[in-house]
Amino acid sequence: MNETAGQAPSTALTPADAVTAMVEHCLALAQTWTAWDGTPAHIDDRVYTPHKAIRRLADHLVDHLAEMEARLAGEAPQPDHWHASTITTPADLAPFTAEDLDEARSRLTRLARMWANRLDALTDEQLDRSPGDGWTFRELAEHLEGSRYYADAVGDLSARSD
Repeated sequence: MNETAGQAPSTALTPADAVTAMVEHCLALAQTWTAWDGTPAHIDDRVYTPHKAIRRLADHLVDHLAEMEARLAGEAPQPDHWHASTITTPADLAPFTAEDLDEARSRLTRLARMWANRLDALTDEQLDRSPGDGWTFRELAEHLEGSRYYADAVGDLSARSD
């Protein structure tokens, strides 16, 4: 245990736990999205749907994983050409089915495990003094934790299934 006399145990998540917890949070919300009625959520200056939230989560995880792997290999990361959440594609507007949920669960849990495995293999020094330009890998994991925004934008739709 990390407890010392008079101190509470640390509740800070490891970088790997931060990424996997974010994905678990998003998939818990996604379980309710089969009740989506086709009305996009307008949040800030963007439009969100279940498919768009999943697309953005996966793209964000892939983009930063590619960045981390390139930097670890001593390469410059590929430039980012995503349209990100500025566009809503026709596929983003499709109904979100139980099969879509299964596909999203498979895709996102695998990406989360890739992140967790990679982050857990790094030392604290590698996490905090990461090669190349950009955030440290610890900061990158914290940044990814914010990806829950996409799922939160769609929200919990369980009340719609009643």
